[in-house]
Amino acid sequence: MPYVMSSRARALDRLRWLICGVCLLCLPVVLQAATGRVECNSLPSKFVHRAVAYCVMLPPSFDADKARHFPILYLLHGLGDNEQFFIHSGEWNLVEDLRAKGELPDFLIATPDGRASFYINAKDGKERYEDFLVQEFLPFIEKRYRVSPGRANRAISGISMGGYGALHLAFRHPQLFSAVSAHSAALIEKLPVFLGGSNAQGTQANRSRLFAGVLGSPPDAAYWNQESPITLARAANLAGMKIYFDCGDQDDYGFEAGAAALDKVLTARHIAHEYHLYPGRHDVIYFAEHLPASLEFHVRLFPH
Repeated sequence: MPYVMSSRARALDRLRWLICGVCLLCLPVVLQAATGRVECNSLPSKFVHRAVAYCVMLPPSFDADKARHFPILYLLHGLGDNEQFFIHSGEWNLVEDLRAKGELPDFLIATPDGRASFYINAKDGKERYEDFLVQEFLPFIEKRYRVSPGRANRAISGISMGGYGALHLAFRHPQLFSAVSAHSAALIEKLPVFLGGSNAQGTQANRSRLFAGVLGSPPDAAYWNQESPITLARAANLAGMKIYFDCGDQDDYGFEAGAAALDKVLTARHIAHEYHLYPGRHDVIYFAEHLPASLEFHVRLFPH
């Protein structure tokens, strides 16, 4: 009988890749693999008033065929992480493994350093991260790395804060993205209730500080609601957009409630989407187990 690895075993296996990936952070900014490479650099921005670090995963054919163009997946990290997320998360190893088996077409993955921006423009206008992404980062990446033109060749994904950002950007700019996915997105229906919560993840003051750079101090709940993917989903033109999101049923921050709210809005509007509530928390084990699902989701949709 063939051996079938359990979901937990798969997650632990990916965690071993994660530990190996952390060691890679000590290497130079260009990481070479047997079949592809990762290039890391930075892009000066007039919208956030600093150079924003980024990494791009390049398939082997990128260097082998200088005339070829590729689809791209923008991958947004969570709070406390950085542009090297897909290296130390194990996603890089997963992509290379699938590609070596011939199960993955060639496409690019780009990850910018989002800091604590939630990938939106700050309320006070000092750091306009959304404007940076749309007006500076996407055009720069797609010209420099030979991205195929058109919405069909561009998708976006993210985890936690990055999941919020991916959904926000896709719903705010549906003309740019053909597909969006999110794991454990930071979807919060009632910000004052969330900020008033207190558990092992932090007191009210700690939670408020997480949003200070984007929403001000105290955090502006009205601005949060205005920018929320749940709010945007009520009116955005999402015809033709492919949507996937999931969350753990014991999410440490209660983000499963926001995921259910988004599902309700999209269902009421008869917008096709794929939503899953899986067993799990808001932790690396959950992310490691479910990251392959979004990767496969986007691979199916990219032009071949």
